[in-house]
Amino acid sequence: MTDTTSRDYSETLNLPKTDFPMRAGLPKNEPKILEKWKHKDLYKAMREQSAGRPKFILHDGPPYANGNIHIGHSLNKTLKDIINRSMQMQGFDANYVPGWDCHGLPIEWKIEEQYRKKGKNKDAVPINEFRRECRDFADKWIDVQREEFKRLGIEADWANPYLTMNYDSEAVIAKELMKFATSGQLYRGSKPVMWSIVEKTALAEAEVEYEDHTSHTIWVTFPVVSGDEALLGKKVVIWTTTPWTIPANRAISFSNDISYGLYKVTEAAEDNWAKVGEEFIIADNLAGSVFEASRVDAYERLSDADVSKIEYCAHPLRGAEGAGDYFDFNVPMLAGDHVTDDAGTGFVHTAPGHGQEDFQMFLDNREAFAKAGTEQVPMTVQPDGSYYPHVPLFEGKYILDRKGKEGSTNKAVIEKLTEIGALMARGRVKHSYPHSWRSKAPLIFRNTPQWFVYMDKELSEEAKGDTLRARALKAISETRFVPATGQNRLNAMIEARPDWVLSRQRAWGVPITVFVNKETGEVLRDDAVNARIFDAFQNEGADAWFEDGATQRFLGDAYDAENFEKVTDILDVWFDSGSTHAFCMERRADLNPNRKGLGGDDYVLYLEGTDQHRGWFHSSLLESCGTRGHAPYDAVLTHGFTMDEHGRKMSKSLGNTVAPQDVIKQYGADILRLWVGSVDYSEDQRIGPEIIKTNVDAYRKMRNTLRFMLGSLSHYKGEEVALADMSELELLMLHRIAELDILVRESYQAFDSKRVFSALFNFMTVELSAFYFDVRKDALYCDAPSSKKRKASLYVIEQLFRHLTMWLSPILPFTMEESWSYRYGDAATSVHLQQFPEVSSAWRNDELSAKWEKIRIVRRVITGALEVERREKRIGSSLEAHPTVHVTNAELMTALNGLDMAEISITSQINLSADAAPSGTFTLDDVEGVSVVPGLAEGNKCARSWKILPEVGTDTEFPELTLRDADAMRELESSAV
Repeated sequence: MTDTTSRDYSETLNLPKTDFPMRAGLPKNEPKILEKWKHKDLYKAMREQSAGRPKFILHDGPPYANGNIHIGHSLNKTLKDIINRSMQMQGFDANYVPGWDCHGLPIEWKIEEQYRKKGKNKDAVPINEFRRECRDFADKWIDVQREEFKRLGIEADWANPYLTMNYDSEAVIAKELMKFATSGQLYRGSKPVMWSIVEKTALAEAEVEYEDHTSHTIWVTFPVVSGDEALLGKKVVIWTTTPWTIPANRAISFSNDISYGLYKVTEAAEDNWAKVGEEFIIADNLAGSVFEASRVDAYERLSDADVSKIEYCAHPLRGAEGAGDYFDFNVPMLAGDHVTDDAGTGFVHTAPGHGQEDFQMFLDNREAFAKAGTEQVPMTVQPDGSYYPHVPLFEGKYILDRKGKEGSTNKAVIEKLTEIGALMARGRVKHSYPHSWRSKAPLIFRNTPQWFVYMDKELSEEAKGDTLRARALKAISETRFVPATGQNRLNAMIEARPDWVLSRQRAWGVPITVFVNKETGEVLRDDAVNARIFDAFQNEGADAWFEDGATQRFLGDAYDAENFEKVTDILDVWFDSGSTHAFCMERRADLNPNRKGLGGDDYVLYLEGTDQHRGWFHSSLLESCGTRGHAPYDAVLTHGFTMDEHGRKMSKSLGNTVAPQDVIKQYGADILRLWVGSVDYSEDQRIGPEIIKTNVDAYRKMRNTLRFMLGSLSHYKGEEVALADMSELELLMLHRIAELDILVRESYQAFDSKRVFSALFNFMTVELSAFYFDVRKDALYCDAPSSKKRKASLYVIEQLFRHLTMWLSPILPFTMEESWSYRYGDAATSVHLQQFPEVSSAWRNDELSAKWEKIRIVRRVITGALEVERREKRIGSSLEAHPTVHVTNAELMTALNGLDMAEISITSQINLSADAAPSGTFTLDDVEGVSVVPGLAEGNKCARSWKILPEVGTDTEFPELTLRDADAMRELESSAV
């Protein structure tokens, strides 16, 4: 007989053994994994492995190369990486080529800031010297951002990104522009555009943000000079928040659906601008508010006013001293659908050079304007925001100064109107107003000559209705949007947008490569000229356009340079990025897609923030539809913006920004990635210190689950186990793998990583750590090596480990690579070169799953009762318990038949009874028919498994052990001989 009186049985247990650390140490460990991927050239291996598969192309929307990445970049790039990795592991060739937007105002503005600090004049620097400085600046930040993106674990072709400033890119961008010119879609016109006085350029809608702004408000009178005799000499009142536009007024708009009246002032202070006896024409619904603003004490309504019978009014500045005859034209009264009586006076002051609706009124009423003396939209404001010298009274006065602060024009206009008695009232109003997203300065609408692409011109005589707008709307209807609301948003923008403005009055970018005949004003369309431009740009870049002698060089011998104007405006950067499909996807053999949307096998996804409905999604759609007739993408996915954890917009002034670099330094990139993978990105999402800590805690729980599996698998010999040799608990886990396999695949294909993370996190922490592993620890630690239950459990844990590490690797690539190498060796192939495992259909067992849902309901009541016993210190561990479980629910009792509920509940003993329980027993409110009477286990405590059973002491060789543990010891000692 073996002496067991003082033996330490812990050495005989199959306890988990692993070097996988409990503390992740991600900030130090992740760079080592990055070096491993670099050494093994993981990107190349992925491409070689997936050669010939259908392509999944998540085409990168290019960030600006002008500063360190911020939390929004991290969200965006990590989402892309999660999707790409998941698609790669589902059988696609998910080649990710990153890109950068290198041209345009964001970079040019930085160089100008450097110039201003040095007292240097940009206009005195040769243009190509300035452009080289812009290029060098972009190069610097591309390198910085590339390393920051790599640190996030983004797998991509970092050695060969696309850049809008690459010579080949610039050549293709110019070629795409020349396609619009050759097809007749490009034209030069004059119309009001959003203009930045500070930056001296037109801006695209995507470069505009709306902020609160306090403006002057004025009520101005226009005397009636022609039309209804009863109204002659009466004064039409308009209201505007832009006093500076009064000199540009050329009409008054009214509505046929509004009731107007003739009103007379009967009481007012002597010094009031609106005098007693004066008569004004105002919308009836607004008369009260107008007279209140005008400090009129009393007034009366004299009669209805049929304003449609008014032909002309006089400009309020007509006859002003110093104005000469400049304002002596007539101001026509015109009906317009945009006029309402919600605010103001019921009349709209119309300055065609300073508003989109005003300009449209000019287009719709050209004859009326011409008859009144306005044949062209007036040019009143210069690029620097000052009035042209030909505008009397206000010449040289600035609307805004060069810092975006209010200039002298508003004050001068108000003073002049007051002086001549044309001002009825004035005030201030706070309202939403367009600002430049770069300089933060207010914008103006300004009439300028610009280059446009027609939205509604038919592209061929044969195809009626084939316009750019029609093509774009059709393409939207054929595109998948995630979330689906994005389709309506982009559709509404395309339906309402005016012609596409392409020109910018800047220096850094791809020029508008067209020549205009000075005599005819026609754009030159010559394939040979276009070919010379393309070849030069490929070899020298777009700088070639600005070199001396460029005009004659490109025109060649067929044309005289003296007869042509070389356009020097540059292209809007949205045209650059909108052309990426042409110079990136189509020109790379590893990307050029045979698209599903066009009948092929490949799939193209565009993914950016919601603001890109008016930005990159928008310009890419128009560019591709204008040159190819279809969208460049099959699907468009959008994410919201990142706010602080209180839902506020991040700003340095509030001190609530979260820098990804800081999170990575303190916690590691996988913590940031876990946050990205777990949030609902379709809405604005939040991040901050407490949210990060929550993710750290979630990560720790998942890591501990992985560590337990790795430790347990140190005892696994690789044996296959037939389903027939498994207990129900192992079969249940295989069933859950089969269920999760469907969920994971469907969710990743729906680009829903949040659902993947939520399901796997709950599975690992609730179903594995708190249930399956908890139940199976006894068999794993204590059963004999030959135990079928132990072998089956190890086999199932191996399946769980493989599936979970692969499923989670798109979200947590560093941790899953680390786990994989601890399991299979550092020299083993990467987890990122695996495909999601195919799950056997035999694992799916819905009937068994339904049964175990009932079993776990009963178990939940038992563990609830045991928790009370522990809290009251009547037991130390659940193995000291011997509860009696009363189950009067026949359906639940049937599910328990044949099961060892003591093992499942982790007690030493248990009694099951179908009898009604005595009063006062433990129950749960949401479980009917189950109650528990606590009790203490009877017998002796096993020195090895700590179970308390009467059988302990009955084995003559190992009297301190249960019979199961005694048999295990004999097998262990026998195998050791």
